[in-house]
Amino acid sequence: MRANIQDLREEHGHRVLKVRGKGGKVVLTPLPPAVQRAIERAVDHREDGPILRNRQGGRMDRHAATRRLHHLADDAGINLPRMHPHMLRHTFVTTMLDADVDLREVHAARHADPRTTMRYDRARKNLDRHPNYILAAYMASGT
Repeated sequence: MRANIQDLREEHGHRVLKVRGKGGKVVLTPLPPAVQRAIERAVDHREDGPILRNRQGGRMDRHAATRRLHHLADDAGINLPRMHPHMLRHTFVTTMLDADVDLREVHAARHADPRTTMRYDRARKNLDRHPNYILAAYMASGT
């Protein structure tokens, strides 16, 4: 993730992160409250630079992210062989499907092959109905 603090902003009453995807495509992703709080802790009052940093204060790369994930899993008593950050993306999508998020909305979460990604529709442009909020509500409900 190459997100910088400068990529955080307010848009139509939502706290969003500007994400640059493959091919330079830019998407605004709304941040549910729990994610906002986690990002605020990571940013720790800094005004610029990477959101996620390694122990030396530089930008976190995939290797540092994997190490961090292993430490978090150990602290939580989770022991999975070959754990890596991409597993979180897989869990994100499968949990969205378990929460009955429409498959079109899951594609809108940018985990689809570019050939199958649907065009923006009215629901996609409406940040109030973004799948991040649906997933956050589902996870908070404890089901």
